[in-house]
Amino acid sequence: MNKKYDYLIVGAGLFGAAFSQIMTERGKKCIIVEKREAVGGNIATECVQGITVHKFGAHIFHTDDKRVWDYVNRFAEFNGFINCPIANYKGKLYNLPFNMNTFYQLWGCRTPAEAHAIIDAQRQAAGITQPRNLEEKALMSVGGDVYKTLIKGYTEKQWGRDCKFLPEFIIGRVPLRFVFDNNYFNDRYQGIPTCGYTQMLKNMLEGVDVVLGADYFADKDKWDGEAETVLFTGEIDRYFGYRFGGLEYRSLRFETEIVETEDFQGNAVVNYTDYDVPYTRIIEHKHFDDACRTNTTVITREYPQKFEKGCEPYYPINDPENTELYGKYAELAGKEKNTLFGGRLASYKYYDMDDTVAAVFELTDRL
Repeated sequence: MNKKYDYLIVGAGLFGAAFSQIMTERGKKCIIVEKREAVGGNIATECVQGITVHKFGAHIFHTDDKRVWDYVNRFAEFNGFINCPIANYKGKLYNLPFNMNTFYQLWGCRTPAEAHAIIDAQRQAAGITQPRNLEEKALMSVGGDVYKTLIKGYTEKQWGRDCKFLPEFIIGRVPLRFVFDNNYFNDRYQGIPTCGYTQMLKNMLEGVDVVLGADYFADKDKWDGEAETVLFTGEIDRYFGYRFGGLEYRSLRFETEIVETEDFQGNAVVNYTDYDVPYTRIIEHKHFDDACRTNTTVITREYPQKFEKGCEPYYPINDPENTELYGKYAELAGKEKNTLFGGRLASYKYYDMDDTVAAVFELTDRL
């Protein structure tokens, strides 16, 4: 029987939207089924009192890949926002990422040589050459002061466990610089869509049929019958009925409020690195757009939490046990006929947005 569509895409996040756009442009007929009531997945935005609000955490697009940058700029104008977060530890403020401004705030260092001397001395005092966990990797990389002030509490809140029991590779995402430079990312291209991510994805999805508020699993046979091929971007363990058990994630809870002031914290992102503060950061959304001029502001407090049924999975826990478990599901996925898998949940991997688009390119180029 002839199917109505070439591709059924499960999930209207960035991976699903970019895949649908590219395949539609190639003459294929696509339909997306999305459980939420709007497109965008976890990069979804909405307008609140004239302010573009990132509903599920701050998302700054950054990349060195010109092909990726040129692609997303087809669907939105980007504002050139540079991420320069601040850390608050017990009421004292520090610049991030770790750079000469941070070292001046910690120790009064004025030159790279002074900062190097302190950090090298603390590294030697730690006496670690082969790190076995995140704590040891941090002490070996940045020394005790930076670790205790700016890494330990934040990371233990984020992951819900002591740094001694976290894999060392997590700390590799944090840059260390001996220059006065608060730009968090090293990438050449950076910014946020002036229209918001949700509108950007809507622009991508012109010509694609989209069904919102529909649970794929509630009527899987019916949806599968709509298309020749399925692209699944959800949780891979759920797709296979948790046959080998559930993969572990960390989840997040967001508290968003309108504050009757022009400016709440003077910066888009302030991290709270003290373990006693229950949230990891406060986002003030209007600072993502220099053109935003309002008498009120919108802030979001971000609380990490344990992933349980009904929670949204945000961060895969890529420890050896979960990596082995994912491998079993990936083997099953490779044997599926007429079903493709892609995106952070199906791949059980944390993707930056540019990585997501690059992965779509890899898949569509191969197809």
